[in-house]
Amino acid sequence: MNYINRFCAGWRDLMENKSDPRTSEWFLMSSPLPTAAICLAYVVIVKIVGPKLMENRKPYKLKNVLIFYNFLQVIFSTWLFYEASSTGWLTDYSYRCQPVDYTRSENGMRIARGCYWYYISKFTEFLDTFFFVMRKRYDQVSTLHVIHHGIMPFSVWWGVKFTPGGHSSFFGFINTFVHIVMYFYYMLAAMGPQMQKYLWWKKYLTLLQMVQFIMVMVHAFQLLLYNPCNYPIAFVWWIGAHAVMFYFLFSNFYKQAYKKKRIAAEKKKDREHKYINNNDSTKDYHYGTTQLYYSPTDKMEESYSTTRQRVFIGSKN
Repeated sequence: MNYINRFCAGWRDLMENKSDPRTSEWFLMSSPLPTAAICLAYVVIVKIVGPKLMENRKPYKLKNVLIFYNFLQVIFSTWLFYEASSTGWLTDYSYRCQPVDYTRSENGMRIARGCYWYYISKFTEFLDTFFFVMRKRYDQVSTLHVIHHGIMPFSVWWGVKFTPGGHSSFFGFINTFVHIVMYFYYMLAAMGPQMQKYLWWKKYLTLLQMVQFIMVMVHAFQLLLYNPCNYPIAFVWWIGAHAVMFYFLFSNFYKQAYKKKRIAAEKKKDREHKYINNNDSTKDYHYGTTQLYYSPTDKMEESYSTTRQRVFIGSKN
């Protein structure tokens, strides 16, 4: 019982005396429990409740909703990036070691509010997954996707509670820039198959995210060697560990999604060439086309559906 009392007293001291009093009264900032509960509810909805509700329903067609949603995310991310840039990271912040401004000055409060709205943005990104479930795109609701979206609000909460600004806010600064590019891509993809020819750069989005995590790792862990501004080491490990985890998750995704598919496509192409060469003298013609590419029993609807499905593989529309 004594251990429980000591833990409760220590927790109360941490939340009330060690945190930033400027943000303590803001919505959801008094305790991490509501944020943790929302994140847990998100996982249950997208992995269990949502698929169950959609089991006997047709996929929703959300083209206009997706275009509008992604457009708003571009605007929101652009504003967050502007706030992070103009209040510190592109003005007077040090990339070597930057302490938190805990004052109630105009710039100090503006930085803190920017961090808080970045935290709120992590909840709005839950809609990405909800739209996947409503459209029955369960292949997109991967482990990587759910972990990435589900853990971010809880992770960012601690930064807003204790260090709203300073060195660890570099993660939000870089991340909002990446999201501008990412949601712009998704907005174009949602417009339909006619936009696919302009989206050749999709795989570079994953590379951009991986570069982002490398930058965050280097920026955070440098303080383990030299910390002239006495930045809280706990948050160095917190931010750095998240960057390491996400780097390896995204790296694994990249290898599986692109390199293995490319190798498989090359092998398939080689097999097709060998098949054509070996059977060149025994072609079975139907309306001037070989059996390899045409069957008179094929239906136009099936051909169109297959092509359309290939066009949209890996996209968010």
